[in-house]
Amino acid sequence: MPLPHLSTLRFLFLSSFPALSPSKFPSFCSPKSRSIFTVLAASSPRRRRSGAPPSQSFNRRNNSSLRESKGKEKSVAMEETEAASFGFNKRRAEGRDKGDLAKKNLQLKVRRLNPVNTIAYVQILGTGMDTQDTSPSVLLFFDKQRFIFNAGEGLQRFCTEHKIKLSKIDHIFLSRVCSETAGGLPGLLLTLAGIGEAGMSVNVWGPSDLKYLVDAMKSFIPNAAMVHTRSFGPALSSDVDATHELSKFCDPIVLVDDEVVKISAILVHPSSNRGFQPFNEDDMGQSNRSQEERRNHDSEARSSTSKSSSAVKPGDMSVVYVCELPEIKGKFDPSKAASFGLKPGPKYRELQLGNSVMSDRQKIMVHPSDVLGPSVPGPVVLLVDCPTEAHVLELMSLQSLKTYYEDLSDQTETGKVVTCVIHLSPTSILGSPNYQKWVKRFGSSQHIMAGHDRKNVSIPILKSSAKIAARLNHLCPQLFPAPGFWSPQQLTLPGSDSCASTEIEVSDHYKSTLAENLLKFTLRPYAQLGFDRSSIPSQESLSEVINGLHSDIPEILDAVHHVSQLWSGSAGTDVKIHVEDSHAMVEEPWLNENNVPSCLENIRRDDLEIVLLGTGSSQPSKYRNVSSIYINLFSKGSMLLDCGEGTLGQLKRRYGIEGADAAVRGLRCIWISHIHADHHTGLTRILALRRDLLREVPHEPVLVIGPRQLKRYLDAYQILEDLDMQFLDCKYTTQASLEAFQKVATEIDNSSLEGPISSTDGNNIDGAKKPVSSLFVRGSRMQSYRKGPSSPIDINAAMPLLKYMNKVLNEAGLEALISFPVVHCPQSYGVILKAAERVNLDGKVIPGWKIVYSGDTRPCPELMEASRGATVLIHEATFEDSLMDEAVAKNHSTTSEAVDIGNSAGAYRIVLTHFSQRYPKIPVIEERHMHKTCIAFDLMSVNVADLLVLPKVLPYLKLLFRNEMMVDESDDIVTLEA
Repeated sequence: MPLPHLSTLRFLFLSSFPALSPSKFPSFCSPKSRSIFTVLAASSPRRRRSGAPPSQSFNRRNNSSLRESKGKEKSVAMEETEAASFGFNKRRAEGRDKGDLAKKNLQLKVRRLNPVNTIAYVQILGTGMDTQDTSPSVLLFFDKQRFIFNAGEGLQRFCTEHKIKLSKIDHIFLSRVCSETAGGLPGLLLTLAGIGEAGMSVNVWGPSDLKYLVDAMKSFIPNAAMVHTRSFGPALSSDVDATHELSKFCDPIVLVDDEVVKISAILVHPSSNRGFQPFNEDDMGQSNRSQEERRNHDSEARSSTSKSSSAVKPGDMSVVYVCELPEIKGKFDPSKAASFGLKPGPKYRELQLGNSVMSDRQKIMVHPSDVLGPSVPGPVVLLVDCPTEAHVLELMSLQSLKTYYEDLSDQTETGKVVTCVIHLSPTSILGSPNYQKWVKRFGSSQHIMAGHDRKNVSIPILKSSAKIAARLNHLCPQLFPAPGFWSPQQLTLPGSDSCASTEIEVSDHYKSTLAENLLKFTLRPYAQLGFDRSSIPSQESLSEVINGLHSDIPEILDAVHHVSQLWSGSAGTDVKIHVEDSHAMVEEPWLNENNVPSCLENIRRDDLEIVLLGTGSSQPSKYRNVSSIYINLFSKGSMLLDCGEGTLGQLKRRYGIEGADAAVRGLRCIWISHIHADHHTGLTRILALRRDLLREVPHEPVLVIGPRQLKRYLDAYQILEDLDMQFLDCKYTTQASLEAFQKVATEIDNSSLEGPISSTDGNNIDGAKKPVSSLFVRGSRMQSYRKGPSSPIDINAAMPLLKYMNKVLNEAGLEALISFPVVHCPQSYGVILKAAERVNLDGKVIPGWKIVYSGDTRPCPELMEASRGATVLIHEATFEDSLMDEAVAKNHSTTSEAVDIGNSAGAYRIVLTHFSQRYPKIPVIEERHMHKTCIAFDLMSVNVADLLVLPKVLPYLKLLFRNEMMVDESDDIVTLEA
């Protein structure tokens, strides 16, 4: 076990003995403070381990540092010195940091295969089984090779939880190309590319529309990480006859064929000819027809279908994967070998390998069949993903699957017995009569039904985070209402027809079983062929988790009572918080923080709730998902601030299956801070689900606000599947841009821009000729750190979407959404949300609340100015104070810097988030920082009416995690900020 971090020990030691104040140990706890603007220039190559943070100062220094840097005449050196004086990594902020350059030679792993005495099995990786937000994955395991089928959101987090090493994966296969099956692929590719010094790559296989996903991911993933993506099947484009192309792919497409396995793909596209009858063996004379006749019949069937469908759209293609292991040769019989005149030696080995040899004593050739017992056919596994009834009709007509059916009256010698069929199809399809009829054709094969089943929702797939959620809920249900362990009744609203309320029926007509998380089906050794349930995690009930908590921390019983007392005066819908009653708060004596902001006067619980869906940085981990904040405005709709991978799953864990669907329906705006993968790769899954939920309902597209690189990604992705959204560049929502818009808006006829915008309006924005903006808008104090001046912003081009944004904000009860540039990477932003004023029953005008979200950033003047008077400042705190060098190098903030920003700006409450994954459960925090601050945890829900008591909960949270140490969770943890 690695030694705990020094600062962690300091935190635990001083927390346990309050009497030992830091002042008594100045050399241990309080090194000399320094300005953040001098940190980089004065830092040594070694990692600093100082305990106290540098002080904050936002006054621009003079240029003496430049004058003192004699001999630095090159412009690059001048830039670096100037950037250093401001305490941030200028090269990284401009996208020129060498650490961000893509590795150019990511190598595929080369493994020496061992077909003899190998271990082989297929295993269900239960991603999405409990939340039903994504498709489960399947692992095909061999001693020296690993294959994963489908990579939905949460796969990395799942593998970390269950100790499945991503570095061992050789191939990833997609059964369809969509957000449900491939949502976790971008993060997975970045993780593999960052492992070790040289990085790693992996083969990615999918139908021809995989190229659209790859084209989209190029917006934020280095090309080196995707050079081994391989698509197969017909080209899908408007100038290609899709039917003719499909007819070329009637036979299985061999993708992998080595000593241990042969993997083939059979394409399935939706059939639009509902009157078409599937191929019937009786009509074709059963097996007496030639392969050519069957192929012609298949082609004719496709042609008849094409009469009503001239093309196959991207995203429509599905794949059946066939995995065939080689036959197991019979046992070698030495006595038979001796009878043929063979002497013991190398020739025995040659015969076992399948080679004929010359007899030592007789002039004859000895063949393997002469000395080996009967061979055992190799196991065959099918993975089937049939998303719609139209795909079922096509599936039933495929002649390429005939070889694997057992219901033929005249089995040919080429017939292959399927050992196991894994069904990834939706529950609604699994129960359809046509699909059931097709399944029966496999006879004695074992079927694993991996569709979403009702019983799985009560079994958390991520047990570690579920236990943490349950403990937090037990301690403080007001801030942590998610129970961690859900029942089917809690996850489904009454009267719902959700998939959560469906149950897969196990048929008596064929061998079938319901999939369970980590269920194995052993393929080798042959003697163990069949199910292996030894890896299925043991189920732990909520009561067992709570009883264990009471046993570990007996004081928690009193803590639960004390926490409940904090809310004793806050019951009911209307929470009467009066300014004059605020003396009950205990705040820092050196700050005038004894006044509750006037915006909280007579605040209601249904005004605002801030839900921290993901509070970790870099990549999903066992205890913290990546960045996402849900702004719940209740009847007025909702918003998302950042949308990292797994955001939908976190919504399901917070609100339940149906509650999350309602939350997604109500989304009006999604704001993305920057292009790093841990902040936006959950976006397409959210947008796709919203599109499906509102498909039959009149609605307006959701507004997505983000940096322009994000639009490139979304535009490319929408070729694959429609996302039903409008996009607005963050640069149009800065204060300067909005003021220019307001000026222009008074000079034009508003009547032509009223109402919702069509998608054509949004697309015309990028079609207009406009200059490319720089990192910082004109007038920003950071503008001088760009090589050239900022470009003017074409407000006229953005006018339609700005009008639409105002409409969305007005309906949500918001006065303003203002983006501001921050210091992290090119086009990084923070955001201000300002609620509209309201009038109480006495006619008094009450100002609206103000939320500020920092995004990822170093402390900077723009953030300081934006945070002034904030009701809630949500600030990243990636690193502890002792890791200042890393914070500066990666343009992140330390804990002290985040708190000091809030204190200096006069923010009422500070919520720290975006913690490094080196802090699995609770980050390293010094007590002096926490008088108005709270540490965010996943699924933490902060109601605006609870801000008064928010900081008072922190000591009890520290009690809950008092035994936790800072440890690295996985040797595969790398950054996604590529």
